Amino acid sequence: MRPEELRALLEDIRAGATSPDDAVAALRRLPIEDLGFAQLDTHRELRQGLPEAIYAASKSPEQVVAIARRLLQTTTSPVLATRVPEETATALGDAFPDSTHHLDARLVVLRAAPVGTVTGTVTVVCAGTSDLPVAREAARTAAALGIEVREITDVGVAGLHRLLSVQNRLHETDVVIVVAGMEGALASLIGGIAAAPVIAVPTSVGYGASFDGLAALLAMLNSCAAGVTVTNIDNGFGAALAAYRILAR
Repeated sequence: MRPEELRALLEDIRAGATSPDDAVAALRRLPIEDLGFAQLDTHRELRQGLPEAIYAASKSPEQVVAIARRLLQTTTSPVLATRVPEETATALGDAFPDSTHHLDARLVVLRAAPVGTVTGTVTVVCAGTSDLPVAREAARTAAALGIEVREITDVGVAGLHRLLSVQNRLHETDVVIVVAGMEGALASLIGGIAAAPVIAVPTSVGYGASFDGLAALLAMLNSCAAGVTVTNIDNGFGAALAAYRILAR
């Protein structure tokens, strides 16, 4: 139940359109639902506006389907499964034919919000083609949450002119998500150009001394561009949720 749905329920009670007993029935569910193998936080949608996402890695297809079914039954907002293996994606598609599998983002959207539900735009900027899986996770997640998403790809600092040629697009958005591996310098560069909040996502792309994304992570944390926010390595999903929180307020 979303905050606006609870508010509408209370208004119906005040107007006499809903009885207190019916309201109690609607609110009877406990904040946590025990599925035996998982404890679902069924009130997260009420608190934050979105239900739990399903982190599908290391879960069995049967577990992911069971969690998805309960979330679809007990919520009305977007429901997403992240880091979904192929076998699990097939199981979700069989169980929920209306779901959408974004293979490039390892994301299954079981229920999406209409685009424009959240006011504002997010521009996802990707340093190189090898960073695309993480960038697409951010972009597909943000779109599923109802945000208008724009994408700029392959504009890493090794070819600075590529970014400068599209810098006007950075001034025409409300949040910028920057996805980069290697040395992670793109976040600092965009942080010095854009006025919008910048969310930096280091990726595990790079040669040995990049330490699977640690070099990019430390570079972004030490950015000389003030106010750049940094997520964990490869966490495009987290960046999209951060953008959602900024815009939804």
